[in-house]
This record gives sequence, structure tokens and C-alpha cells, in this order.
Amino acid sequence: MNRNLLLLAFCQALFLTNNVTFIAINGLVGLQLAPWGWMATLPVTGYVVGAALSAMPVSRLQQRLGRQRSFQIGLVVAAGSAALCAVAVIIGSFWLLVAATVIAGFYSANGALYRFAGAELVAPAFRERALSWVLAGGVAGAFIGPNLASATRGWFVVPFAGAYVALVGVALLGLLVMSFIRFPAHVPPPPGAPAGRPLAELARQPAFVVAIVAAALGYGVMNLLMAATPIAMQQCKHPFESAALVLEWHVLGMFVPSFFTGHLIKRFGALPIMGVGLALNIVCVAVALSGVDLMQFLIALAALGVGWNFLYTGGSTLLTQTYRPEEKTRAQGFMDTCVFWTMALSSVSSGALITTQGWTLLNLGSLAPLALLGAALLWLAASQRRATVVQ
Repeated sequence: MNRNLLLLAFCQALFLTNNVTFIAINGLVGLQLAPWGWMATLPVTGYVVGAALSAMPVSRLQQRLGRQRSFQIGLVVAAGSAALCAVAVIIGSFWLLVAATVIAGFYSANGALYRFAGAELVAPAFRERALSWVLAGGVAGAFIGPNLASATRGWFVVPFAGAYVALVGVALLGLLVMSFIRFPAHVPPPPGAPAGRPLAELARQPAFVVAIVAAALGYGVMNLLMAATPIAMQQCKHPFESAALVLEWHVLGMFVPSFFTGHLIKRFGALPIMGVGLALNIVCVAVALSGVDLMQFLIALAALGVGWNFLYTGGSTLLTQTYRPEEKTRAQGFMDTCVFWTMALSSVSSGALITTQGWTLLNLGSLAPLALLGAALLWLAASQRRATVVQ
């Protein structure tokens, strides 16, 4: 841990405060404003669609301007889009809200790269732990996000407009902190410099493919169940404060393990840790199917959070082992593009399934991508064994 890494982890905390607040309120606000109930999670979907559309442009922007300038632009966009969300809620415009969340996706695409930037702030031997420590900054977001949503939802006559206004302040604080971080000097690639291998060649590596599959499907399943949870709990007559508590424990599950996930990956390898993450996702589904009491929601979402952490951190770490320095923005941008499009699909599916089919069928449906993820992990394990035998 060093000063720059600590400040970046703080920016990650603010980033997760924004995300968790969005998760806590976007579906409920969407349910109030949407023309039809199945469209309730479109504001959630808009956020991840915006991130998916921005992932590769952000990677190219970072290659041209460097980490810090790109991150600062993202925070300016975060403040403006949060203000636009507040206006949309106050005037009751569902489609303006969706448009504002799409714009906010540019910030999400920037914030998703904090983890890779953290690995560049330390010596190579500490790369896994630095990546994990940056993600650990999300622990603060776990506490701040749900409580911020609860504390500010009544600031204005229109419910939750105050939460979006508060997020403007969160983004401006992030902009201030980001200005104090000293990233490695950015040197734009000179004309004619080697561009590295194309994506098609990178994708011939089993580890590259499985890293992206693990991160994308782990995030997709997590988003499918998480986005639906506030609506499912409202359907089961749980108060908003209970939904905020469940989301708080879910995000704690997502980020508290980051204090030791890097060490576990260093000791046991990324693949075994991703296997444990898959098992915890299955535990989540089993608990969710056992009932709809508050404690069952809480345990299921906490297990889902830890499972996501192991899959996402393991996949991100595995990806760093598959590319050369000149290929990093291409590989990282492609991973995040896949992650965000998977999240967009899961967000749309989440709203449609929870409002038409219910919580039980939503959880049963999540078993299909988990089965695909399990097959991918087994394939990589078999590929590694064959490579060991050949050597």
C-alpha cells in the first residue's frame, strides 16, 4: 500500500457509492415512472449499456491522454449525469432518466479500469494484491451507498430526487481526490510503434477466453439477481430499509474479501479461486429458492457478493497474464465491453423476469449461465494440464 494506491482505493469507494445508490433506487424509480412494469429496470440497463458503448472508446482515450485525464473526464460526466437524473425524476420523465443513466455509463467504464490502474502503481510482484486492494475500496461504498439512498430520498417532494443530487457531490469529491494521484508518466505511443497482437490472436489463448467468460458471466449473474432484489423485496412486502440492508451486506460481500483475495490468488492461483466463486453463486441460488424471509435474502445476496469477488478478481488477474504492455488497453477494454454487454442483457432480463415470472424462476434461470461458466473453468483446467504434460 502506498499513498497513490490509497487515494485510488478512495476513488473506488466513491465509484461504488455511485453504483450502489443507482442499484438501490434506479429500479424503484423506474417502477414509478415506467409506462409498463417490465420496463422498471431499464434505468439500470441504461447505465450498463452506456458503459458497454463507452468501454472501448475509454480505453482508446486512456491510451491517448493517460489514466488520470481519462478518469477526471469520467468524473465530470458523473456529476453532470447525476444532475440530469435528478431533473428527470423531478419532472417525471422516464425516458430522460434512461438517457441520463446511459450518459452515466461513461463514468462506469472509467471506474471499471481503476483496478488495472492500481496494478500499475506498485512493483510487479505486488500486482495481484494491488488490484485486489483497489477493489477493497468498495467496502466504504457498501455502507455509504444504501444509507445515502435512505437518508436523501426525502430531500425533495419527489422521492429519490435528493439521492441523485447527493451523487453530484460524490462525483465532485472524486474529481478533487483524483487530482492528487500521481500515476506513472504517460507517454503516448509514437507513430509506427508496435501495436501488439490483434484481439483475434489474443483470443486464441484459453486463459484470455476464460478470464473474460468468468468476469462477464460472474458479473451478469450477480447483476441479474441484484437488480431484481429491491423489486422482489417490495413484492414480498419488505420495507425499503430492509432492501437497503440487504444491498449493504451484498456489497460488503463483494468487496470485503478483496483484503485477502489477492493473497489467495497469489498462493493458490486464479483458477481455484474462480471455482470457489462459482460454488458460492450456486449457494446463493439454493438459499434464495428456500424462501423469501429477510434473512434468506440477506444470506443469498451476501454469498452472491463473495462469489462475484472471487470470479471478477480472479478473472481480472488472469487477464493481466495474457497480454503485453502495448496490448493492455485493447485487452482491458475488450474485457470490460464483454462484461458490460452481459450486464445489459441481465438487467433487461432481470426486470422482465421479476415482474412477469417472479423471484423463483429468476433464480432458476441463473443456473444456465453458471453451468456455462463451470464448463469454461473445467476447459481451462484441462488445457493447463495438457500444457504441463507437453512441457
